[in-house]
Amino acid sequence: MNKYHNYLLNDLSSDRETLVELLTSQDPILRETLFDKAVMARNLHAGNKIYFRGLIEYSNKCNKDCKYCGIRVDNTTTTRYTMTDNEVIEAARFAWNNHLGSVVIQSGERSDKAFITKITSLLEKIREATNDELKVTLSCGEQTEETFRTWFKAGGSRYLLRIETSNSGLFETLHPTDGKHLFKTRLRALESLKKTGYQTGTGVMIGLPGQTAEMLAMDLTFFKNFNVDMVGMGPYLETEGSDMNDAVNQWNQAERLELSLRMIAVLRLLMKDINIAASTALQVIDPEARIAAIHCGANVLMPNITPLQYRESYQLYDNKPGLTMDGAQNVHYWEEQIKHTGCLPAWDEAGDPLHYYNRTRKHESELIQ
Repeated sequence: MNKYHNYLLNDLSSDRETLVELLTSQDPILRETLFDKAVMARNLHAGNKIYFRGLIEYSNKCNKDCKYCGIRVDNTTTTRYTMTDNEVIEAARFAWNNHLGSVVIQSGERSDKAFITKITSLLEKIREATNDELKVTLSCGEQTEETFRTWFKAGGSRYLLRIETSNSGLFETLHPTDGKHLFKTRLRALESLKKTGYQTGTGVMIGLPGQTAEMLAMDLTFFKNFNVDMVGMGPYLETEGSDMNDAVNQWNQAERLELSLRMIAVLRLLMKDINIAASTALQVIDPEARIAAIHCGANVLMPNITPLQYRESYQLYDNKPGLTMDGAQNVHYWEEQIKHTGCLPAWDEAGDPLHYYNRTRKHESELIQ
């Protein structure tokens, strides 16, 4: 047993050499130990429950032009849509009536007044329709701190804003040089979310063209240093609407999947009490990969409850799974899958990350002192 096995048995070191070794080692015993210890850490510090987030893909209209994305503004092959208020409220009611405890409202990125007002109104209507019992996570891109505060007051308690990569140079290769896609703006938005009081989530793409294991180790360190409450990350996947399909990628899909599972496991050991999602993107490479992620320390699943007529149009990457499975079928499917993981489905639980309460209590204590 080498030194890395010993690290896993105790507190994991966050030095880059250790993290890179854990992500890339070909030692099968180390890999098995990594995953086993990650599950133990989750069960001890976050519980052995899997929390559901009903995913509502509200709109694929986007003003950004991220090169990798299937709904970027310059992709003219995508049929654009926005769900009606009634459709959103009915999806939220479905989640509430089916004991999910939480939903995610995801959309393309807009910051115009009409969009901000609409999200505010939807949050208020969801609170009313579900007796203020359904927690709402927003994933609507970069916004001003004023907008974040407006949505927080209206009922948004969590926010997911992926950093995509913590390497500023790599970040620049994913976006046009138009001044509207700046790394410093993304960081500022994440800071604003924490300042406003959100349970703050972020994430990265794994296996990007030009990405190295050292960069992924830096991503893990970024999560820890930024003190995030929840993380959603998964493999980089090509899409028909991408501007990156000609880029040479040193990672094949199997390698990206393996890296993704290891990233989940290592992050669980670094940040034992956060929420980590088993992302939909994993399932594109392997139908069993989201369950594999649970066996690596993930504790959140997001059944898609978007109306079926919109599913085809909200594809950030090709071959997205579950396009023909309605909300009820999706929830039932994952309920059955969880039975084989040794975990329990957390019905009627919002599943707030313990890390958020530990972080905010510590902050309040420091202010008093």
